[in-house]
Amino acid sequence: MEEAKRSGGVRRPVVMEDVAERAGVSAMTVSRVLNTPEKVRPATRARVLAAVQELDYRPNAAARVLATGRSGMLGVVSFDTTLYGPASTLYGIERAAREHDYLISIVSLSALNRRTIGEGVDRLRGQNVDGIIIVAPHESAAEGLRDLPPELPIVVVGAADELPCPLVSVDQYAGAARATRHLLSLGHETVWHLAGPSDWVDAHARFVGWRETLEAEGREIPDVLFGDWSAHSGYRLGRQIADVPDLTAVFAANDSMALGLLRALREAGRRVPGEVSVVGFDDVPEAPYFSPPLTTVRQNFGEVGSRALAMMLDRIGGSAADAPRRRGVVEPELVVRESTGARH
Repeated sequence: MEEAKRSGGVRRPVVMEDVAERAGVSAMTVSRVLNTPEKVRPATRARVLAAVQELDYRPNAAARVLATGRSGMLGVVSFDTTLYGPASTLYGIERAAREHDYLISIVSLSALNRRTIGEGVDRLRGQNVDGIIIVAPHESAAEGLRDLPPELPIVVVGAADELPCPLVSVDQYAGAARATRHLLSLGHETVWHLAGPSDWVDAHARFVGWRETLEAEGREIPDVLFGDWSAHSGYRLGRQIADVPDLTAVFAANDSMALGLLRALREAGRRVPGEVSVVGFDDVPEAPYFSPPLTTVRQNFGEVGSRALAMMLDRIGGSAADAPRRRGVVEPELVVRESTGARH
């Protein structure tokens, strides 16, 4: 392009015509590659994208909206928390969006209810986002999600299944059932449960999966103990049950609570897994380094993000006539480590 791009020694911004000249195509072809790449032959598309990268071309956002009616921006409404599950879900969505050349605008809420969800959605609509993904782990979010404008492309992650929205979630029930069956298969007569907060969708599904698995096997169902996802609550509840003579197996609703439980058992002189086996949920990066390494249920947050993005692109494209009934269920995986063993 030589020095024609310079005027008075100042580099002017690269425009679409510059990319077209470098790639040897028309400006219309460049526009198609950037906005509807599936309509351009692979060889031509590759040549245009190479020119885009070489010239460091940045499409004008306003021009893109005028040309396609889309901003290339997605909104995400999320619960304001550093908890591993919601934070990892958010990261999985952001990574999937980046792979599809979408930018993300995030609204973090301190609570999820009709008022806050409505305010968050309105804020994102003011940014002309193409669609909104809502991460809704609380039972209280259901009412707000039912009031959303039907014409707005919405995908919900991690909410209750009865909602009239496209929904992606990990099968929490199946994960809890696998954890419980794993402990029973090791010879334990029953399994205790340290549950998460009762107003969380995931905590309720894990509780039901644990309870119904024990019922199906005809086992005694111990009293459930509710925590708040924290290691402190796992430790506090662990202190309450550590001296129960016939306690041999515990399923904790997440890995942080399992960590607190392990300390409580150690302080009580109960060996893990020699006397008590412990299973967590999430498979946090630190789980293999617990003492002992923690058996847990792994959630595939990358797959959750990919499925949510695929549903959103369908909604934006208008190709999902059955969108409100769509469900994407990601199967969890039991990861067996040294914190579980045969009942002695």
